[in-house]
Order: sequence, then C-alpha cells, then structure tokens
Amino acid sequence: MLTFEQKIAILDSFPELERRNVSLGRVNYHFEGSTHEKKTVGYRFHPNGNGYVFAGLVGGYETDDKGFVNVRDYSEEQLREIIGASIRSLSASSDSPNRASSAAASAFASNAAPSSDEEVWTDESGQELILKFEEETFFIYSGVNLEMAFETREEAEEYLAEEGFSFNRR
Repeated sequence: MLTFEQKIAILDSFPELERRNVSLGRVNYHFEGSTHEKKTVGYRFHPNGNGYVFAGLVGGYETDDKGFVNVRDYSEEQLREIIGASIRSLSASSDSPNRASSAAASAFASNAAPSSDEEVWTDESGQELILKFEEETFFIYSGVNLEMAFETREEAEEYLAEEGFSFNRR
C-alpha cells in the first residue's frame, strides 16, 4: 500500500487538479475544468491510507452510490490510471456525456500499442482489445486493426461485454 505522502505526491503531479485541505488532516482534489457539476476527483485522502477517486462516469470500476472508488490498496500505476480516467470523464461535454473533450481526444492520436490513455479489455482466453476515443468516435482495435466503431462509450462497453471482454486495470 502506498503511503499518504506517496498518494498525495501522485495527485499533486496532475496539474489539472487543485489541492484542498479539509478537516482531520484529509485532502481533496478538485478539477475546475470539469464540464459537469461534479468537480471532486480525489476525495478524503487521509493519513491513515484511505482515499477515494471519482469514477462514476468512467465505467469498469465498482463505485459507491456517489461514484467513488476506495483506492486504499492501489499501486502507483493503478492510482495514476484511475485519476487520469476520472479527469478525462469529467472533461466530457455536459450535453454529450460520453464524448471526451478535444483536448482529451488528442491523447488518443496513435493506433500503435496501447498508451496509458487507452483502455485494454481482455477476455478469458487472454485476447486483448483496445478501446480508444478518436475524432468524436469510440473505436475498438485488435492490435492495429479496427474491430468496431461506436458513437457512445456505452455502446462500445456493451459490445465488449457481450463479446466476453472486461476492463483490464493492469
């Protein structure tokens, strides 16, 4: 488990986030660039190790009723991944919640091997598909080959689930 200081250093490394100290030594992180009412990405990070990240718009994570995931036992890589996904999800246009902003979309420019901004989905046999957002569309790739394209994230995730794939948080 990462220490409180390590978790705070990771959150501090995201320039989009604004640190806000709250009661009992806890720290919250807000994303003022959010296009949604929700602005809190990091919630109640506490010296005892607890902390939560908003993933209510991300998909692939078990969240509480407010959309938060307890990241107490997350590795550095897992924590960075969920924070980045949270920021991207809150960057989505409020009139089209499943579409990322053009700034976030530019992170998906390459068709090569998965970058940290692409999602790897795996089936039981270990086959991997890549879900990425480009040019206002959600594309699913098998390696460099295009498998499917969808207008919304929900449609893409539904297709992946029907085909037996689940999000891989490696």
